Amino acid sequence: AVLNNHASVGAGSRQKVEEAIATLNYRPDGSARRLKSRPARAIGLVVKELDNPFYTEITSGARAYAHSRGYTLLIASSEGDYQQEKIIVDLFKTRDVQGVILSPVLDEHTDLSHLFELKRLNYPFVLLEAIRGVQANLVDIDNVEASRKAVEHLIAGGHNRIVHFAGPTYSTHSQERIEGVRRAFAESRLIFSGDVIVQTGSQLADGHRMGLACFGPDNHGEQPTAVTCFNDLVALGLLGALRRLGLRVPEDVSVVGYDDLSLLNQLGVSLTTVHSPNRRMGEKAAEILLRHIESPGGLPLEKIYLAADLIVRDSTTPLGHPVSVGSVGPTAIAS
Repeated sequence: AVLNNHASVGAGSRQKVEEAIATLNYRPDGSARRLKSRPARAIGLVVKELDNPFYTEITSGARAYAHSRGYTLLIASSEGDYQQEKIIVDLFKTRDVQGVILSPVLDEHTDLSHLFELKRLNYPFVLLEAIRGVQANLVDIDNVEASRKAVEHLIAGGHNRIVHFAGPTYSTHSQERIEGVRRAFAESRLIFSGDVIVQTGSQLADGHRMGLACFGPDNHGEQPTAVTCFNDLVALGLLGALRRLGLRVPEDVSVVGYDDLSLLNQLGVSLTTVHSPNRRMGEKAAEILLRHIESPGGLPLEKIYLAADLIVRDSTTPLGHPVSVGSVGPTAIAS
């Protein structure tokens, strides 16, 4: 009755039952309710963009670890819609899925009630982005510091007209990377203004569209000499736009991506980018989730921030510095 929010339960009884739930690490068993003889061994993963290689790498890591422990990984995408995210999470928790890894949608319309409901039911979950006010297991990287290092790299090369192609507003990572840009400017002689941040998105088409807008003939302002991007897809779209406009990278414009996706090697793109250990993120998230699922008692929350390094390749160069093709090899700058 308590778990189903029946009005017949008094406040005192409800509190005692909820305390017992926490003490015993109890959670509802959907398979038992449907009288199944063999409980499922499945966990869920909810991503924001099914076609984004960033989540493909996270999925690969989570699936590999889950499989090694005898679990099936079920994957669903909210496509940036928090209502869809809520539906998926509600479906998982009532369909024999014993826990969930979640990349949450966060914008001005987001309702976090489904996450608080998971905590009330003692349903195990791990976040891939921090949510202010929600105490939960977390696996992430230090986006602020990594973004700051990327901009510092450009400033050290003499660039003073730097812009950041920001990600979607529903992403905490986007806001964190903007904060990293702001800190790098604050620690330099450059002045941070609203023009530095260009709201772009997360897809290749977004980078291409904004690249044409910022560097095309219709933009009569002073063009940037360097751009940091929300992710590698945006950077790849920008590279295509610059090539279409006849601008050279890095001689005319230096470009920095974020994620260090494996597809860069397949495409032969030598992109300076922040290396995000995405597969490792998936592995660690699955490891934490299974630890909490299988524990006979309650466990303390775990928060893990993995290291992210700036990998310097051929898409950036000091301002005015002559570039010879292939002269710049990959260099890691630890963050």
